[in-house]
Amino acid sequence: MATHDLIVIGAGPGGYVAAIRAAQLGLDVALVEKEASLGGTCLRVGCIPSKALLESSERYAEARHGLDAHGVKFGDVSLDLPAMMERKDGVVKANTDGVAFLMKKNKITVHTGSAELTAPGTVTVHGAKGDTELVAENVLIATGSRPAPLPGVEVDGTIVVDSTGALAFDAVPDRFAVIGAGYIGLELGSVWSRLGSNVTVLEYMDRILPGMDAGLAKDALKAFKKQGLQFELGAKVTQATLKGRGKKRHAVIEIDGRDPLEADRVLLAVGRQPNTEGLGLETVGVATDERGRITVDAAFRTNVPGVSAIGDVIPGPMLAHKAEEDAVAAIEGIVTGVGHVDYDLIPGIVYTEPEIATVGATEEALKEAGTPYKKGTFPYQANGRARAMDRTEGNVKILAHAETDRILGVHVIGARAGDLIAEATAAMTFGASAEDLARTVHAHPTLAETLKEAALAVDGAALHI
Repeated sequence: MATHDLIVIGAGPGGYVAAIRAAQLGLDVALVEKEASLGGTCLRVGCIPSKALLESSERYAEARHGLDAHGVKFGDVSLDLPAMMERKDGVVKANTDGVAFLMKKNKITVHTGSAELTAPGTVTVHGAKGDTELVAENVLIATGSRPAPLPGVEVDGTIVVDSTGALAFDAVPDRFAVIGAGYIGLELGSVWSRLGSNVTVLEYMDRILPGMDAGLAKDALKAFKKQGLQFELGAKVTQATLKGRGKKRHAVIEIDGRDPLEADRVLLAVGRQPNTEGLGLETVGVATDERGRITVDAAFRTNVPGVSAIGDVIPGPMLAHKAEEDAVAAIEGIVTGVGHVDYDLIPGIVYTEPEIATVGATEEALKEAGTPYKKGTFPYQANGRARAMDRTEGNVKILAHAETDRILGVHVIGARAGDLIAEATAAMTFGASAEDLARTVHAHPTLAETLKEAALAVDGAALHI
């Protein structure tokens, strides 16, 4: 039996950040992870490898037909998919190795195996060499999430895959079907489209990017169609059947009320669900909701004293940066009694081309709540840096309260939108008004000037349109 101040279950962005912050605050920390590599889904088979492939595939696409206007000409451009995958794996290893280094640096004890709560404050680690019992005053659950299933569609790992499988194809599929038009489906659909697949995205809703600003999603749909992606919206997938043998093996996707769709590979990306099974929650009496998420209070505490939870296993956006913020707030709450995350200001980013980024309220939400608002928009096409980059597709929209001018939401589609949204998030965190952002000096020429101009546009004072 080993005794610690804190046991963290799960070494993803939430878990390992919690362990580091706890160690910084003087706690003796044990971290339990069932996988051999640290970093969780995000670092191993999610955020990091997908962004590596997005970057590589975008450069490949540019080399083929995007640099002529810059006076850069190539001969025949060919794809070396094994080399691209090797680079992706190298990026992943560098990140997971980095987390392992941080654990050693912060003197965090790491246990490899599956964790089970056997009593409040007691965790049994089921490892390859047997069981280890850990005891601590506080236990933090940060076990993340996994791809959600869809009735009638069985993931076989070869033809029908989840996001992990779509990161590791050994050849570019001729026909690639994506079920789900959210972040994951659009990103991975974009990767394989750039590399040569004929991509069809099937979405149950009548729009892409459910939950995002509708105007932003409409602009994104136009951009993706221009790139060659095909969309079937309002499409209810009822079944996927595998047919043929060997190289002719493929899937036939049944869609309610429509003709079947044949595909060589299928990505199921209809959301994620929390990893809460097998943790012994029932044994110690930790409460969960109807979706299997752990119920917590504002301080991330469960109904069982000494047991807390963060990240994808509790309600809220299933995003790595949300889990990290949860982690810091939960640990600081345990040690100092104070910790907080503003869930109204969690930015969301889709790393496609163009990038899509959003923070705060959408127009639809403001209308539904009856909140009076003003809107300012500014197109990338009118920005000098965007013209110089030949990246003029997109726009910035800022929503501000009609009476107080406080910024309520910012929505961006365009080059480096994921970087631009950080300024908007910072401004909103400190309660900035549109005028505050408009009067902030922005260097010229930069893409960030689109934010300033959109803020000016809230009061009809944009300078460059």
